[in-house]
Amino acid sequence: MFDTAEVYGPFINEELLGEALEPMRDQVVIATKFGDALETAFGDGWPTQLNSRPDNIHAVADAALKRLRTDRIDVFFQHRVDPAVPIEDVAGAVAELVKAGKVLHFGLSEASVDTIRRANAVFPVTAVQTEYSLWSRDPEQEVFGMLEKLGIGFVAYSPLGRGFLAGAVKADTRFSTDDFRSYHLGETR
Repeated sequence: MFDTAEVYGPFINEELLGEALEPMRDQVVIATKFGDALETAFGDGWPTQLNSRPDNIHAVADAALKRLRTDRIDVFFQHRVDPAVPIEDVAGAVAELVKAGKVLHFGLSEASVDTIRRANAVFPVTAVQTEYSLWSRDPEQEVFGMLEKLGIGFVAYSPLGRGFLAGAVKADTRFSTDDFRSYHLGETR
């Protein structure tokens, strides 16, 4: 499984994956994400603004399909829940993409149990992606039990604690302001 997003690069990661995976497309699973407003995603824009309006979801899917050089997205994740757009509208937009054959499965990232339930009531959620590692174990409290009950898969991100558990990052390590980890450590803003 290859997991990417339009904001990774931005766009470049999807383009690189598309080029690399095109010859073996039917042997891999490709997941990508929607919901970030790219005009503020980088530079002085940490964190990103959200945009999960149905028209944007459709536009992101079409653009990702071109960059990924494929006719389908295996798992299309909402990158972060957008409080300005009802999750029912988001699930409905992804359902339309599934009906059109552009997307095979719907996923959510960093969603609460209530949001997951509401989305799943409109259209089946296949997977939920949340940070999970030895130092970030929040999903154990409520999410895992609810996912098991609903038959939804789980995809961990940052299983090595953003590199901290791999030994590559030391106590005195500092990140540049354009490194995403600096935002999470409170070194910027």
